[in-house]
Amino acid sequence: MTNAVLHQPVLLAPIVERALGATRVVDATLGDGGHAAGFLAQGATVLGIDRDPDAIATARARLGEVGVRYLQSAYAADAAVTAIVNFRPEFILLDLGVSSRQLDQADRGFTFRPGAPLDMRMGPDAPTAAEWLASVDEEELTDVLRHYADEPRAVRMAREFLRRRENAPFIMSDDVVNAVRAVLGPRSGPGDFARIFQALRIAVNDELGGLERALPLFRTALGDRGTLAVISYHSGEDRLVKGAFRAWAHGCICPPGLPQCICGKEPLGTAEPRRAIIPLAAEIAGNPRARSAKLRFFRVHHAG
Repeated sequence: MTNAVLHQPVLLAPIVERALGATRVVDATLGDGGHAAGFLAQGATVLGIDRDPDAIATARARLGEVGVRYLQSAYAADAAVTAIVNFRPEFILLDLGVSSRQLDQADRGFTFRPGAPLDMRMGPDAPTAAEWLASVDEEELTDVLRHYADEPRAVRMAREFLRRRENAPFIMSDDVVNAVRAVLGPRSGPGDFARIFQALRIAVNDELGGLERALPLFRTALGDRGTLAVISYHSGEDRLVKGAFRAWAHGCICPPGLPQCICGKEPLGTAEPRRAIIPLAAEIAGNPRARSAKLRFFRVHHAG
């Protein structure tokens, strides 16, 4: 397998630099193993987790068996959290979103290219997009389109989806594209389709729900001075990460205006740096899909 067909790891340099010295590293979204390869090169033992069996197979062929353990699971699942706690990590990485390999495989159903099946599953632990669209109600679909796709015509679009569903099920990418065009008009294009498909993928895989559940569990699993690194590609993901890191760093949850703290909650660590790290122009030129990436670190002062 050549590097040309492997997913290029995003923001590899700042991640491996921050992980330098860590002896036990969790790559909770293993993908093709690009980040894990960097950790192994620095002498760390790696626990690689991914819900996609194809990703596990690809990473195993790339990384081998020495110094790395593999677990097929969603990172927020009980099995993964238990494995992470028992591993006693010093560094945990979450590289969110979908990999280039998954996007490029038409039969995985992440693409809006004509003739692709509506699958969108990151692993076998979720319904397909076709199954999800067959059962979702108008309120939930409207919420997904409004909050995950920033779609101003979310109500109208959700109703169009349900109207079309009464006549024929959504099976192929073309079915979604045609529904979007019916609402946004003939000038709608790839940018619109990408937004809608991304929103459906996030909903199908419960990506934001999983992230919200996992963040505090991962922070607790890290020992004193451990570091949690998260790469996000969607504004909703980044808001969750930024909000969690800010709350952990602040500690006190007393109402504003009290003369002194009465809750007794102390900061759990620091977000370092305070602002997100984004790819440089050279990296984006080599990997355009990195353009929306935002990397944040949280350094735990004590496991809480």
